[in-house]
Amino acid sequence: MEIRSATVDDAEAIRLIYNPYVTDSTITTEIEPLTLAEQTERLRDRSGVHVVLVAEVDGVVAGFASLSPYRQRAAYRTSVEDSIYLHPDYHGQGLGQALLTELLDVAERHGFHAVFAKIVVGQEASIRLHESLGFSPVGVERQVGRKFGRWLDVMILQKILTESN
Repeated sequence: MEIRSATVDDAEAIRLIYNPYVTDSTITTEIEPLTLAEQTERLRDRSGVHVVLVAEVDGVVAGFASLSPYRQRAAYRTSVEDSIYLHPDYHGQGLGQALLTELLDVAERHGFHAVFAKIVVGQEASIRLHESLGFSPVGVERQVGRKFGRWLDVMILQKILTESN
């Protein structure tokens, strides 16, 4: 397995991993599948300190992870939100842990202080993955999303990267 920074050339592979989560699950609260142009734009938006990483297995993009701004206001600029998605063929092989570990290293190198994960309640594998790498639950947003005709609660987990003033 190789973990590297994503390029716009990875947009289609990332889109093909992500869109089934959009159309068939509540793992993401996104409702409409992304077009290639939209995915390419998202990759361009995540250049610099807000990155996208991909995990390749035998030259195939098997998963991706990203850091996004946590909030738009300037006071939040030292906090980021993570996202991780794997192709179903690669679940249970340690790719999620490898991607999140590298993502946390990148976040720390870029000077971020806190990383947040927003996970739809019931996604236990994702919650366990984050907790295994030091994330702690800080709350649940009740009925903040609606998908497939039902309300979704979102758990927020947080990891502090640097203990400083």
